[in-house]
Amino acid sequence: MVDPINFAQTAIQFTDLGLDPIIFEIGPFALRWYSLAYIGGIIVAWWYILRMLKAPGAPASAKHIDSFITWITLGIILGGRLGYVLFYEPAKYLANPVDILKVWEGGMSFHGGLLGVVIAMWGFTRSNGLSFLRFADYIAVTIPFGLGFGRLANFINGELWGRTTDVPWGVIFPTGGDLPRHPSQLYEAILEGLVLFVILWWMFWKTDARYQPGKLMGTFALGYGAFRFFVEFYRESDSQLVEFAASTGLHMGQWLSLPLIIGGLYFIATAKGRRVRVEPIAGPAAQQ
Repeated sequence: MVDPINFAQTAIQFTDLGLDPIIFEIGPFALRWYSLAYIGGIIVAWWYILRMLKAPGAPASAKHIDSFITWITLGIILGGRLGYVLFYEPAKYLANPVDILKVWEGGMSFHGGLLGVVIAMWGFTRSNGLSFLRFADYIAVTIPFGLGFGRLANFINGELWGRTTDVPWGVIFPTGGDLPRHPSQLYEAILEGLVLFVILWWMFWKTDARYQPGKLMGTFALGYGAFRFFVEFYRESDSQLVEFAASTGLHMGQWLSLPLIIGGLYFIATAKGRRVRVEPIAGPAAQQ
């Protein structure tokens, strides 16, 4: 194997890529790629799910989705932030609770955000008399948009980089020392964003998966969990969790992904038993 120290001479310098986390600034206001990733992910997902609802067997109406946007936005932000606080740096925020509100300083957990979305879906479907699993199937198909955009934003920020490496595409990040590292953010953008979207796109449009409640949601959970578990082997452990990873043998992200893998397998395996014959949505809520 090539020595990473020698290979660093020919590695990609992040600073040469000309990337800036801030798109533009006006006085105290700054628009960042990371913020745009969240906004863009929600908008594109909104547009795509409206297209999906035009296919036979829709579990909700366009008006339902319009109303759900507020729910899912709150679920993502609150769940993502509280998940990061609880899973990654509880001691830090317990000592300074006010810092929990400083979301502009970074610190969001996908697993926490996903839990927030699940809670939002449960409350929304329950209050609107909709099928939770069928609604979740449609939402799951759109999540890779936000995942892909978010990981690209992580790369632009020069954060969450991978382990040291000697691969030709290794990148020397400003905050990652003098050695080239795996651009693990891009690995995740490709697997969790592009590849997972293609799989779910094919299942939704080319199979009868949408008539098997829980199958698309299960496929998303299994796919994300497996891809995240795999990429974590190339990703540097969070600095505050190095001892945790060393003592348990796995990163926190891998431990949090195991329930998704198990749950995904369960929902896929049992989906045929929940197969439904779908009738058009009735009532005023169905009007578009």
